[in-house]
Amino acid sequence: MAATIVTIGVYGFDEAGFFQALIDAKIDTFCDIRGRRGMRGSLYAFANSEYLQRRLRKLEIRYLHLKELAPTQAMRDLQKQADAKQGVAKRLRTGLSEVFMQSYQQECLSTYDSQRFFQAIGPDAHVIGLFCVEREPEACHRSLVAQKLARDLNIPVQHIKA
Repeated sequence: MAATIVTIGVYGFDEAGFFQALIDAKIDTFCDIRGRRGMRGSLYAFANSEYLQRRLRKLEIRYLHLKELAPTQAMRDLQKQADAKQGVAKRLRTGLSEVFMQSYQQECLSTYDSQRFFQAIGPDAHVIGLFCVEREPEACHRSLVAQKLARDLNIPVQHIKA
């Protein structure tokens, strides 16, 4: 399968810029890998699941929720503790903690079958967007998922940032 993985977070984008970035990247399949698909406040309301799905439909971009790739609350708590120790806010984080990465690798990715990923998204997916919230790919589990898919399936990865 000739495919490309594109990762994108919502932080840093406004609504118009976010959807234009999807169009510019030619994303045809949008994979939401968040556990909770809601955003607090009005600034990023366009990333709330129902609104997001409506906009993607209008753009003829298929939406999939791959909850099995979302970190558990326990993993999120590990990262939150690491962020607190470093005195960094989630939106300003530039990398993931070692403890989070180890936990995520062990609990989510070690048994995840990359071939199953492509079976789930189907043969019509050519430019696949992996979506979560963090601005920096290295500060988000989407980068770990993208690394695994790239390694296992020998496909290129592009990271889009605001």
